[in-house]
Amino acid sequence: ANKHKPWIEAEYQGIVMENDNTVLLNPPLFALDKDAPLRYAGEICGFRIHGSGVPFEAVILDKATGEGLIRAKEPVDCEAHKEHTFTIQAYDCGEGPDGANTKKSHKATVHVRVNDVNEFAPVFVEKLYRVAVTEGKLYDRILRVEAIDGDCSPQYSQICYYEILTPNIPFLIDNDGNIENTEKLQYSGDRLYKFTVTAYDCGKKRASDDAEVEIQVKPTCKPSWQGWNKRIEYAPGAGSLALFPSIHLETCDEPLWNIQATVELQTNHVAKGCDRDNYSEKSLRKLCGAASGEIDLLPVPSPTANWTARLSVHYSQDSSLIYWFNGSQAAQVPVVNGPNARQGLSDHFTLSVWMKHAVVPAKGRREEETGICSTTQQDGYSHYSLAVHGCRIAFLYWPLLESARPVKFLWKLEQVCDDEWHHYALNLEFPTVTLYVDGVSYDPALIHDNGLIHPPRQEPSLMIGACWTEEKTKEKIKGNENSTDTVQGDPLSIHHYFHGYLAGFTVRPGSLESREVIECLYACREGLDYSDFDSLGKGMKVHVNPSQSLLTLEGDDVETFNHAIQHVAYMNSLRFATPGVRPLRLSTTVKCFSEESCVSIPDVEGYVVVLQPDAPQILLNGNTHSAHPASDFEAPGGVPLFPNLQITCSISHQVEAKKDENWHGTVTDTRMSDEIVHNLDGCEISLVGDDLDPEREYLLLDRALLQQQGLELVNTSAYLTITGVESIAVYEEILRQVSYHINHGAALYERKFHLSCTEMNGRYSSNEFTVEVNVLHNVNRAAHPNHILSSQQFIHRGHHLPAELSGHSLASTHNNPNSNHAFSFSFSKVVPSAATVIIVVCVGFLALMVVLGILRIHSLHRRGVGQEVPGAAEGGHTSTGGKDSDMFWDDSALTIIVNPMESYQSCQERAAEIAEGRATEGMEDDDDSTDSETPDSPDSNDMDDRHIIGKSDSSHRY
Repeated sequence: ANKHKPWIEAEYQGIVMENDNTVLLNPPLFALDKDAPLRYAGEICGFRIHGSGVPFEAVILDKATGEGLIRAKEPVDCEAHKEHTFTIQAYDCGEGPDGANTKKSHKATVHVRVNDVNEFAPVFVEKLYRVAVTEGKLYDRILRVEAIDGDCSPQYSQICYYEILTPNIPFLIDNDGNIENTEKLQYSGDRLYKFTVTAYDCGKKRASDDAEVEIQVKPTCKPSWQGWNKRIEYAPGAGSLALFPSIHLETCDEPLWNIQATVELQTNHVAKGCDRDNYSEKSLRKLCGAASGEIDLLPVPSPTANWTARLSVHYSQDSSLIYWFNGSQAAQVPVVNGPNARQGLSDHFTLSVWMKHAVVPAKGRREEETGICSTTQQDGYSHYSLAVHGCRIAFLYWPLLESARPVKFLWKLEQVCDDEWHHYALNLEFPTVTLYVDGVSYDPALIHDNGLIHPPRQEPSLMIGACWTEEKTKEKIKGNENSTDTVQGDPLSIHHYFHGYLAGFTVRPGSLESREVIECLYACREGLDYSDFDSLGKGMKVHVNPSQSLLTLEGDDVETFNHAIQHVAYMNSLRFATPGVRPLRLSTTVKCFSEESCVSIPDVEGYVVVLQPDAPQILLNGNTHSAHPASDFEAPGGVPLFPNLQITCSISHQVEAKKDENWHGTVTDTRMSDEIVHNLDGCEISLVGDDLDPEREYLLLDRALLQQQGLELVNTSAYLTITGVESIAVYEEILRQVSYHINHGAALYERKFHLSCTEMNGRYSSNEFTVEVNVLHNVNRAAHPNHILSSQQFIHRGHHLPAELSGHSLASTHNNPNSNHAFSFSFSKVVPSAATVIIVVCVGFLALMVVLGILRIHSLHRRGVGQEVPGAAEGGHTSTGGKDSDMFWDDSALTIIVNPMESYQSCQERAAEIAEGRATEGMEDDDDSTDSETPDSPDSNDMDDRHIIGKSDSSHRY
């Protein structure tokens, strides 16, 4: 009976040579059966191999001993399969010749390894290798040649060494195929080297075909940036301008695996760190929609705000105050009560400050420097402070000194210690705190709420530039000491002094500035820009710092890097950008595959020139002369100075005209003017000549109207100014309502006013618009002879009135039937007393001349009568000479016209001369030819004296 199963080893290791079929096994293949020596049951009939696609078979060599053999069905190929694994099982012959009740052994694992034969020779990857190198350098590796072997075993498949077959060349090749030069190559010598290399595998089989190598020597190359301009001009309003549109990096064929470039724009010399809006702080807050209510903690020194009087003061480019804190000074701000109290900030406020701070090198640990320190009282004492420590800025807030725990918010920012101007705005809405630096928001990097902090004294205090120590002394400051210049030994125990510049320090209690307002107020309007992120190549990185003054690029491909840096741009969003130079620097760092031969890229230094923007032309137009009766000026509303004022703003810019064939293709430039919608930030009305006399005259303007528009008014005897940013339409409406008023009875006749307006904090000014105002005073005449012409007939603008009567005109007169040979004047009450005296004197002299004229008429009449008798006797008739003479004087009443507007001195001199001449003629009884000459004669030297002048002498002004 077949009681037992055959037995074989559990695992076999076999080796077969490539291109052979006999497998050598270890241990040999034998199967044993305990039923031996029984026939059939104790004999091994065969072996079975299990596995699909196994290229081997097992045969029995001796049934009695169970010896077997494994062989390949066909020659095996090492390059196809290096190893084969399968299982084998032995079976006996059963209980009879028919093989009934056959038993099988367990399955054993067989591993067969195919041994390689060095049948393949090395083959080079390329038949020809070309490379170019720069002269004068020793390279660790100029290039690498490579050969491969088709054999499967490490012994025959690996290339053991390479060999240069061409003799006497300055090159070596190592076992890895790297070729290097043994001496510096010169472009002046051999410019091209050609040689042959071969390869051997570890079976010492040489390559079937050798490889050719060509090395070209190039002249010295200087790695650098090529294709850039040192001067870059930027026209305001141009948007984004590429700084390096054609730049590319020359690496002199040095392979690089990393490139880093930094573009730095220097704008710290422009205003406070960069170009911002040119408006004043107050105007800018209005334009950005910031609500009012902020409290200035560092105001201009004054009797009511004297705590800044001892600080060192500087002025910025925009004329704003800058305070210097030298590390031993502080300003104690008085705490007051009322609606403008600087206390009661609670847990809801905004701090805003301009700061320029640098880390002062000092031995040991740097001390914290306090910008503001405050203890307030509102439902208990609370405390806060803002300080800098190295490059960190910290805000400490203690809601309730009695119960709550202090919280300290920390930010680590490079802006804190770069010695440049930055604006900091801190919004506290406890427990949320947000810090804005130059309009960019930052969340706290770290928050501490478990530090050991000594509580300050429980007393309302506010200090700028330092802080007091913990509660040790209870000494209080006297109420009248609003300012302290603290030094060592101060009873307040002051410490943590600030060292740097502060400006525009304000606090806004009870409300927060919005993100949009802060960005509008303090964000930089110029900087570096990169907007071509869509076409940014693979592996490229671009980073721009918050102030847009530093842009960093990183990549690993030269061509991709060139494309990226060509899109780095400068942008200035201001319509009227601040002109000037912005230095520019491009720094580059590269990493090469070979550190020894790695190139160095020199820096690129240039500058952006922001051109002078096309200045806005602010033009003031309107009537330049105004004449009104005195009663209009005496009215409560006065007389408007600029009733039809028109303000326009335009920009003139250069344009290129079209080519004209008549001018042989020459191109001429012209300028175009485009009207723009713009704002004004101030207008001033000044006087020409003496200042206004407040007791007699003044300018009127409704102050409430200005307050509605958020404008400020300053009205003095020398000028009237309106300040605040507003549209041109608003300024037009307000200026049209400015009136000139004089008091009743004031002897004022002429005034000249200058009007000018400015824009952008006085950066641009308008033309000087001059208005001349004449005050017309009425003169009423009681009577005059019929033949005297009315005043309008004597007005002649080519002559001038005396200075004291400038601007006056005579009113129409009425006939007086009771006076044919004499007349008098009656003046209105508005004529001043001095002018009345002069006119009365002139009238007196006029009456004297009338009397003299009448006497002369009678004298001539008697003379004619005395000569009548002799004439009759001789001629037998009456002489007609005397009658004609008598009729002449009767028909031509004596007409003497004297300008009553002459000065007293000229009137007196002329009257004396005429009186003396007439008296002499009467006494001598001389009938001179001048006797018949009347004032109406065109030959009279006094012709001009008969005109009443309507315009005053411009040399006399009031």
